[in-house]
Formats: sequence, structure tokens, C-alpha cells
Amino acid sequence: MKAIIEGLLFLRGNEGISLDELIAIIDEKEDDIRKSIRELYDDCQKEDRGIQVEMLGNKLKFTTKPEHKSFYQKLTNNEVNTPLSKSALETLAIIAYNEPITKVEIDDIRGINSSYVVRKLLLKGLIQEKGRSSLPGKPKQYGVTDLFLDHFGLNSTKELPVINFDKIINKGQTEENLFLSKYTELQSEKNE
Repeated sequence: MKAIIEGLLFLRGNEGISLDELIAIIDEKEDDIRKSIRELYDDCQKEDRGIQVEMLGNKLKFTTKPEHKSFYQKLTNNEVNTPLSKSALETLAIIAYNEPITKVEIDDIRGINSSYVVRKLLLKGLIQEKGRSSLPGKPKQYGVTDLFLDHFGLNSTKELPVINFDKIINKGQTEENLFLSKYTELQSEKNE
């Protein structure tokens, strides 16, 4: 059961997981779950472990050990000073044009998990939490910061360039027409 709890904590990440959630998921006695949490806590206290288990608020979470803080700061400072990747710029554009937006909505638009990129943008101070959605679980909503606006020379997101989707989809052609034109090109090349 200890391994299951460890895996659930890893999957939940920064959000953590409550004892009630663990009981509902694992479907075991509360005392047995508490005992496994204690064993996991004790395992993480060993000197050769880089993480620890803590109860913050009413959520059980993995946290880093304070004695390694100087190393974590070096990593986060490096992340703040590195240039934005293509995926970070893409995510930033999605947030800027759709704020406030949840991470799940960002993932749906990108078609890929954006957790790492969102965390990196938060570290750089380009996005921030803008509240909570009314969706189940009340997920965080993100939006751009004043630093983002300053960096891109904007007064507000209303000054972002308007995206002309007609130009993006080959000067007004529908996706079906694009497919047919590409198919026709391939067929003519094949017949030559």
C-alpha cells in the first residue's frame, strides 16, 4: 500500500492528495492507510532521499528537503534565465489569447501535457494564477502577468495581434479542400 500512496502522490504533484481521497481510492481501513503514510514518511527521512512527505493544509504532498535548498535555487535560477522554448512560446500564446484558462484546457489545445511548461512560465513570472474555475475540482486558471506585457511591449492583452485563421488555412480553403488538393498533388506525382 505504501507504494500505491507514493505513486498517487507523484501523480498528484503540487496539488497533493487528502486522506479522504486516499481512503476512497485505495478502499482500505483508515488506520492501515495512516500506517503506510507513516512508513513512507519514515523512508523519505533517510539521508539518501531527496524528497520528503509532508501534510500541508489537509493535503499530503511530496516536498524537497530544506537542506538541499541551495541546489534547488541554482536549478530554478537557471530555468528563469534560459530562453523560452518553442513549446513555452506556444503555451504562452495560448494563455495570452485565452486567459483565464486552466491547465487542462491548455493541454486540450496543445494536445500534450503542459505541466512542465506551465511551471517554467510561472517560475519566469510570465504567467500567474488568476483564480479558480467553477469546473469540478476547481482547477487553477492562468493568465499573463505585467512582466509578460512589459516583455512584449503591450499595455494589455487587447493589443495582441488578431489571428487571421483564413490565412492559416491556406487563404480560406477548408480543411477538406486542403486534403483534396494535397491528395490530387500526390496522385499527379504518382502518375508521372
